[in-house]
Amino acid sequence: EELYKAVDCHPQGELSLYDPFMDAAFMTGILPFDGAAGYYNYCRGNNALPMKKYFNTNYHYLRPNIKSPDFSFSWDKYKYLSVKNPSVLSITGPFTLLKLSHLETPMEACAAPLARAYAGLFDAYPDALFHVEEPAFVLDLSVDDVKIAGAIYHELQEYLERMYCLTYYDSVEVPELLEIEFAAWGLDFVAGPGNLSNLKHLNKKSILIAGLVDGRNVFKKDDRLIRERLSEIKGIAGNEIWISNAGPLSHLPFSTENETDPVMQSRFVFAREKLDELRECGKINLAEIAARTPKVSKKAVSYDIPDSWREPYEKRLQAQAWLGLPVFPTTTIGSFPQSEDVRKMRNDFRKHRIDSSEYEGFINNKIKEAVRMQEELGYDVLVHGEYERTDMVEYFAEKLSGIHTTENGWIISYGSRCYRPPIIEGNVARLKPMTLEEIKYAQSLTKKPVKGMLTGPVTIIAWSFVNPDIPIQKIAHEIGNALQQEVRDYIKAGIRVIQIDEPAFREKAPVKRAAWPGYFDWAVKAFRVAAFAAPDVQIHTHMCYSDFDEIIAEIERLDADVISIEASRSRGEIIKAFETYKYSRQIGLGVWDIHSPLPPAKESMSDVVSRSIKQIPRENFWINPDCGLKTRKWKEIEAPLTMITEVARELRYKMADFPAAVRES
Repeated sequence: EELYKAVDCHPQGELSLYDPFMDAAFMTGILPFDGAAGYYNYCRGNNALPMKKYFNTNYHYLRPNIKSPDFSFSWDKYKYLSVKNPSVLSITGPFTLLKLSHLETPMEACAAPLARAYAGLFDAYPDALFHVEEPAFVLDLSVDDVKIAGAIYHELQEYLERMYCLTYYDSVEVPELLEIEFAAWGLDFVAGPGNLSNLKHLNKKSILIAGLVDGRNVFKKDDRLIRERLSEIKGIAGNEIWISNAGPLSHLPFSTENETDPVMQSRFVFAREKLDELRECGKINLAEIAARTPKVSKKAVSYDIPDSWREPYEKRLQAQAWLGLPVFPTTTIGSFPQSEDVRKMRNDFRKHRIDSSEYEGFINNKIKEAVRMQEELGYDVLVHGEYERTDMVEYFAEKLSGIHTTENGWIISYGSRCYRPPIIEGNVARLKPMTLEEIKYAQSLTKKPVKGMLTGPVTIIAWSFVNPDIPIQKIAHEIGNALQQEVRDYIKAGIRVIQIDEPAFREKAPVKRAAWPGYFDWAVKAFRVAAFAAPDVQIHTHMCYSDFDEIIAEIERLDADVISIEASRSRGEIIKAFETYKYSRQIGLGVWDIHSPLPPAKESMSDVVSRSIKQIPRENFWINPDCGLKTRKWKEIEAPLTMITEVARELRYKMADFPAAVRES
């Protein structure tokens, strides 16, 4: 409450036990609420829901399964969290809840019953207003989607005067939606410039909550641009105007006050400081801003990344025969447990309590431990464990020029998992080798191949705050060049299996598919710049928790030799993509959900593999966990890692080329 004194209106009840989206599923009876233990069972337990990226952000929401149109207001989150004096309550909107859930029943059959469940919530708080979060309104909507959204809010007609409908991440392109007479409409004029031209469809009764202060970036607001945009808004819409942040502030760290670097406090603004920016905007006298016709948008500054093509895949496959891998090869994704002793030694080293030789000796011992374990379990391609790395993006950001890192700039990725996004100002360059010594040391311990481990240019950009004044293509090219220098050093050192992770490849794609071609053009080219290598070098990439079926063709354009993807929490649903698209490269299926502390069942691993092998040729099939192991404890990983190699060995035996009678005996 003290923080929000900077603004005139703010929502309550945004906090969550784990995931606000899943909260709405509990509140409407999609999931049964049975205390905290039952709640967390859907997060990380036996009933763990699939994780999905939330629009084009790095936040992961939990996707519920709607089996029937049986809804009711059945859990009062606000009472559970002891919200005091509720006046403006926040909740995920009914259309977004339906659109982003997995449906086993027709969406249109859910519209009216779900609306009635929301009516039960609104009736429970007759004196409250509601921030109804409807970011799904900015998606590419079908005619049926629009009808369903209309039906929901027709059912809720009597409550519209108590709803502020908030949208963000892009523009609302459907006139019929903008005609709904909410008490207020929140539109994003930062990520959704198309909202400006669509204002002519906005009903005249609603207050316009204009998202003009960027809620997803830490660079300071542009006062001239805000005034210019306000002038253009007034030139189109005659509605009462409120000024707000564009996008939830949960995408930002808390406050620059927690940073000791004076650069952070002088040049950047986090969530707390965004409220101050809003207060400054509140001083703008709208009556003095002249209405004017919007200018024709200037064409964005173009920057084309030169393309890099390796030898054809068939030739590379022959050149990589030196690996001598068995059918169904096994590997892990990269990181091993970041146990308490690892974090303590890293902290001691950063605070100069120990010298570099002691720290490097400790890291080498950990690498030796990880290599030994993988060898004993029979893994085919090994990793060094990434003990020297705090985070897969932050680690590289600290070693590249043109990028700042923070001390306490934490934001949520999912549940209790947080990370510190770097801040990219531009002119990114590699100053010296970043990961070479650790990989070389790991390779010196074994005759098996050890993967060089890098984070790709798209993911470094997606999980950072990027200077909006520099073409993103230019920054991607700079990062790709820096990674290519590291790849060359790997190869000179004899490291010829290299993984360049791109978990944000789908996530970073624009919300509107019309903008996909431009995005995938630079994203694919930046990866290929980083991954350029001789045919005998095997390039891997890794992706997780996205709808890959939508972008299989773009993934193939990356031209990696092997891709590893999540398949455990989604129960192998990704394999549907390969039923219609014949992916020609090798693929590693993640058969163990490492985000759950519960031990996996070997049978569940085998089930995923059995389903997948019907679509993926066995010579293209790898088996691995679905993500890195840094969040797990040592005692939690040995049994599942053992199961993976056992599943692989059993498959090799079962599918060996000898008579079935001999095989069965």
